[in-house]
Amino acid sequence: MHVENSLKVGSNEMELVDFRILKEEDGEVYEGIYGINVSKVREIIKMPKLTELPGTPGYIEGIFDLRSVVIPVVNLAKWMGITAPESVEASSRVIITEFNNVLIGFVVHEAKRIRRINWGDIEPASFASGSGSLDGSKITGVTKIEGDNVLLILDLESVIQELGLYEPDIDHVPDDMESFTGLALVLDDSSTARKIVKEAVQKMGFNVIEAGDGQEGLDKLDDLHKMYGDDIAKHLKIIISDVEMPKMDGFHFAANVKEDGRFNNIPIVFNSSISDHFSEIRGKEAGAEAYLVKFEASSFYDEVARVVRAHMK
Repeated sequence: MHVENSLKVGSNEMELVDFRILKEEDGEVYEGIYGINVSKVREIIKMPKLTELPGTPGYIEGIFDLRSVVIPVVNLAKWMGITAPESVEASSRVIITEFNNVLIGFVVHEAKRIRRINWGDIEPASFASGSGSLDGSKITGVTKIEGDNVLLILDLESVIQELGLYEPDIDHVPDDMESFTGLALVLDDSSTARKIVKEAVQKMGFNVIEAGDGQEGLDKLDDLHKMYGDDIAKHLKIIISDVEMPKMDGFHFAANVKEDGRFNNIPIVFNSSISDHFSEIRGKEAGAEAYLVKFEASSFYDEVARVVRAHMK
């Protein structure tokens, strides 16, 4: 699956697996077009034999053993509240994903192709309250594709949080955590994730400036430079950025920062749900000094403190 090796660092592109979910309504069948970042996809398999788990939500189809790892399988149509035509079961596929260091399978009706899409063409999903029966909180972004169709990028992180498979560890604060001063710029399109990071760096003593995507992050840096001039690095001690963001992703943002003489000595740390090794390499190539898989408090504090300390003159 790792065709994303050909993506250049800082190109502001991502590759998506385009998959379809069919919906039956009033005797008609409609096709929904969805996407998931290739970096989160381990493999796509035929429907395995599942063991049902009593007492779990109805959208959990069951579990199965994949090379000695037990993987829960979520039926995306059921999770989204969609009634699927009975005929799709035979041709359904399971997309095996890994993010936040959790393996989970998602039942889809058809896996179509891989698409390369520019983050600049992905709109945040604030539209979603008007999108009919689909709960907007389940969508992180939308992009137009051929034939005036719209592809929706699902917020699969919210599935694993709903399931309790991923609980951010936010309470483990080291007793001997040193206190810092100055500013931290935090970028994340998820207000929930941004709040977790913001509170963590505030505990370390930083004042936080927030941005929802890479473009807004660059705008905030410009504002800070107007305020502090060439002394900006004495005030802004660290930038902590998500990777997957609409308009401009974290890799493209970091590459821009590192190419700008005003900002290139301010350290960047990535904090992302993408837990594949290749993304970590891309993060380092884009100029980041650490790549954290969100969110584990003790390693977060240790890494941020290490990076900030290394830049203290």
